[in-house]
Amino acid sequence: MTSTGDATEPDVIDVLIADHREAQDLANQISATAGADERRDLADQLIAELVRHSVAEEMYVYPAMRDHLPDGDQAVEHDIQEHQELEKLMKQLEGADAGTTEFEDILRNLQQVLVDHVQDEETEQFPQLRAHIPAAELVQLKEKVELAKKIAPTRPHPSAPNAELFHKLVGPGVGLVDRLRDRLTNRST
Repeated sequence: MTSTGDATEPDVIDVLIADHREAQDLANQISATAGADERRDLADQLIAELVRHSVAEEMYVYPAMRDHLPDGDQAVEHDIQEHQELEKLMKQLEGADAGTTEFEDILRNLQQVLVDHVQDEETEQFPQLRAHIPAAELVQLKEKVELAKKIAPTRPHPSAPNAELFHKLVGPGVGLVDRLRDRLTNRST
């Protein structure tokens, strides 16, 4: 599909902001839910969405930030550190019993890191991307990000590199294994 880059056409930033809202809503639903089984299902959905979002950003958005933003390298390094922190927290959340205070503590920590990350991206980086990248290119990035999210892993892998090349070469295989594990364990994603 060829894109015209119409200013009213949704672009990568619109998709990423929608992802942010979905993740924040899921985290809030988990906090408001009492049943451990439902909390576990919601937590698994949250983890899968955050992992897919992070991988897609690292594959396509961060290289664009490095290329187009005046402080792109610095912004990307900061965001990668936050992704690494989120991955560690997601791994802990994945292993925690959803009926415990440990689970609640991990969820609160994850929510705080997520709020900080979202604020950085939405108030600083996204406006800069819109100012420095043509609208048509932002629409093309949206298409790449949406495809990447379909093949990305669904589970946190904190020891894996947070790098574009790794995600492009190894990520689809890891994603396939994760989706197979999800099916075998009836995990909500």
